[in-house]
Amino acid sequence: MNEKQRVESQQVVAGNLPDKKSEKDFSKYFEAVYAPPSLKDAKKRGKEEVNYHKDFHIAEEFQGLGEGKKFYIRTYGCQMNEHDTEVMAGIFLGLGYAPTDTVNDADVILLNTCAIRENAENKVFGELGHLKTLKKTRPNLLIGVCGCMSQEESVVNKILKTYNQVDMVFGTHNIHRLPNILKEAYMSKEMVLEVWSKEGDVIENLPKVRKGEIKAWVNIMYGCDKFCTYCIVPYTRGKERSRRPEDIIQEVRHLAAQGYKEVTLLGQNVNAYGKDFDDLQYGLGDLMNEISKIDIPRIRFTTSHPRDFDDRLVEVLAQGGNLLDHIHLPVQSGSSEVLKMMARKYDRKRYLELVGKIRTAMPNSSLTTDIIVGFPNETDEQFEETLSLYREVEFDTAYTYIYSPREGTPAAKMEDNIPMEVKKERLQRLNALVNETSAKKMQEYEGKIVEVLVEGESKKNPDVLAGYTDKSKLVNFRGPKSIVGKIIKVKVTKAKTWSLDGELVDETVEEAMGVN
Repeated sequence: MNEKQRVESQQVVAGNLPDKKSEKDFSKYFEAVYAPPSLKDAKKRGKEEVNYHKDFHIAEEFQGLGEGKKFYIRTYGCQMNEHDTEVMAGIFLGLGYAPTDTVNDADVILLNTCAIRENAENKVFGELGHLKTLKKTRPNLLIGVCGCMSQEESVVNKILKTYNQVDMVFGTHNIHRLPNILKEAYMSKEMVLEVWSKEGDVIENLPKVRKGEIKAWVNIMYGCDKFCTYCIVPYTRGKERSRRPEDIIQEVRHLAAQGYKEVTLLGQNVNAYGKDFDDLQYGLGDLMNEISKIDIPRIRFTTSHPRDFDDRLVEVLAQGGNLLDHIHLPVQSGSSEVLKMMARKYDRKRYLELVGKIRTAMPNSSLTTDIIVGFPNETDEQFEETLSLYREVEFDTAYTYIYSPREGTPAAKMEDNIPMEVKKERLQRLNALVNETSAKKMQEYEGKIVEVLVEGESKKNPDVLAGYTDKSKLVNFRGPKSIVGKIIKVKVTKAKTWSLDGELVDETVEEAMGVN
């Protein structure tokens, strides 16, 4: 990017972009930044300086853009996508839009997409098909696709070719450009495509609309540099860029002042936090240590990569207090050979050594994991190694998946030589073990008193309240609505495979509320 483009990119953050129609060579002028997504470009990891923008605001020209209009965002995928949706909702409100929970009366519909598995992409394309009918009856409706799918060449090409009902496509690096994108979509008769393969900036002071005032996501870094052979995330989310610790700490303090009870620190590879700083030695353990001093009852983080889970983090977590010892630690496979093909950069022995360190420092810790079955060339013996590792670690639970090739990743070039019936059979066997182990773990809670952060009514019964323990166990019990948002004590009366039933400890509601 030349100096003139760099100056303009600074203006982009505040929404001060030159009128596209007033500059003939606008598209060439911003070609390096506004080109359609390129996996080739996304694979490059340059050493460009990360720019930190702390002055985001909605420019005057966009004020009132959404007056009298409603927006709807459908979110697919991970917690990072949920966080991005909170930011986009904040921008919509700043533009004057009102939220709606149905597509039928929305003036703008955004699909915030996930690219990690083929099934997730198919759901989005199916939804776009349904929205085509709605677009025909309401031609002024704006339909947009954003998120990780938008960073894939093949997806954008498919949308351009097949889904002409889509008005705008933008990626994960330019969410802050939403005001400009909306305005251009209103003015243009063509699809607005703005996806950056070049990333590197960190935008602070973005508005957010969080759901409720009990639990909050706080993003601490963006991107991933690990390049596991099966994973599209390093291409769709870009290189690792950490927020400055002072900005994160300020945000968490603000949440504490608002009365939030739980904060989860987010990152595609949260353990790599701070490794990109060139002016200080400061990692996730240091950040957690600082945040532990803030008056919020519960602090979590996700998602970990075993490769970056260092001794300093174990040491800090072992201090306890508001730092919870529920750790999500994806292993993906129990076979060292498969892990090597996945480019995970650790083997079975090293993973088990890390688990041993965690369990020694935190004997009561709970571990959960992710596992992929049917990776190319995975043998029956290698799959058995995954089962044996699961038994040895005794995870509380696991998210299990059949391998899904992602176009553009190294694994997609491998022969997908495991028959689907074999993949399904392996998944069934793994899930049977996951269910058995989970039921065993849950049984240990029966008759015990646990502290539950009450989140609201149970999804299945409005007369029952639901919340989670510090180990992230779902607890259902009867109680007054006045304790929603409080951490209260519940005695577990029945353990199920995936949840616990309980009853309030025999004390007055006032005492229960007084605990917090």
